[in-house]
Amino acid sequence: MRYRYSPELEEFRHEVRCFIREKLPSSLARKTRRYEHLAKEDVQLWHSILAAHGWSASHWPKEYGGPGWSPVERYLFDEECALADAPPLSPFGLALVGPVIYTFGSDSQRQHYLPKIRNGQHWWCQGYSEPDAGSDLVALKTKAVLEGSEYIITGQKTWSTDAHLADYMICLARTRGEGKPQASLSLFIIDMQAEGVTVRPIETIDHGHSVNEVFLDGVRVPASALVGEENQGWTYAKFLLGNERTHNAQVQRSRRDWQLLCDMLKQLRCGAGCLIDEPSFGRAIAELDVLLIALEASVKRVLEDQVRGREPGTEASILKLEGSELQQAITNLAVRALEEVSGPLSFDLITEHIGLEGPCADYAAGVAERHLFRRSVSIYAGANEIQKNIIAKSVLGM
Repeated sequence: MRYRYSPELEEFRHEVRCFIREKLPSSLARKTRRYEHLAKEDVQLWHSILAAHGWSASHWPKEYGGPGWSPVERYLFDEECALADAPPLSPFGLALVGPVIYTFGSDSQRQHYLPKIRNGQHWWCQGYSEPDAGSDLVALKTKAVLEGSEYIITGQKTWSTDAHLADYMICLARTRGEGKPQASLSLFIIDMQAEGVTVRPIETIDHGHSVNEVFLDGVRVPASALVGEENQGWTYAKFLLGNERTHNAQVQRSRRDWQLLCDMLKQLRCGAGCLIDEPSFGRAIAELDVLLIALEASVKRVLEDQVRGREPGTEASILKLEGSELQQAITNLAVRALEEVSGPLSFDLITEHIGLEGPCADYAAGVAERHLFRRSVSIYAGANEIQKNIIAKSVLGM
């Protein structure tokens, strides 16, 4: 099923497709299909190509340096990037921190940080989760105490993606002890090179290094590092998480994974035919297609609401929940298919041995890493169990 767009939007899609075809290095596309842990330099290369064309901050308004695209244009841009296997840019500055700063930050923060986020000069990480405050974020214990013209921040953050690469952290900390826990949180900008900041790597199950522990031992930041107003951090944090959960539906990337999986099933042999002709695999790939169509329709309803000026509320939790489960279901089927043909899957899978050719051979080479890392998508940006609680309370009145 293909969604019908206006001739103007189809012309926009064609412009984006031609640009990506001309500018995207094939080596980056192949690394993305293989699900390699891209080096910072790889991502910065594609970021710089997009920034030179004014397309790096695709969802920012024009007044802050974005292209001023509509929500539907942004969706089509992301879709074409996914279909071309363009590497995703680091979301923390562009999708999360940037909108918080231009919505709630000071003029000086906008002037200083936004251009450097847009051109890729500054990388960011997110200091939300803590060892005892992950899904229950309001239980965080990191404190920020005002002394003169500085805040002194002490605490520990964990699962901080890209903290080892970041120049800055957007950090949620407690600024008073009394009252409701949500009403005592503030949001700060921390220079990752500041004295008292220590980053320790966490190796994930796929043998990669993308997440970290961050220790904040009396880190001094100027009062100007406070974003917005003191004790309003929960409001800003919810705004950021709403953006993150909508982004993490990842429906365009899932559609591309589904396409590559279909191609792989058509090439993998099963008896005298192809694996996709085997009833259980054919049924499973069709079921995934139906789920993708439903998720795509849900995302587009949210886009239509945004065109009318209504930002997503509980819908963000629904999209995150369904999108993460779909990502996992696709890799589950990919693993099952490869094991059907080659036996137990290993990290040193040699795709030539199972006769795959073209882009799906790259996809197969990264299935093990993709499958293992995707265990995390139902945890980050708010665990799926928490999303179900939000949906039950907000939608069902439970």
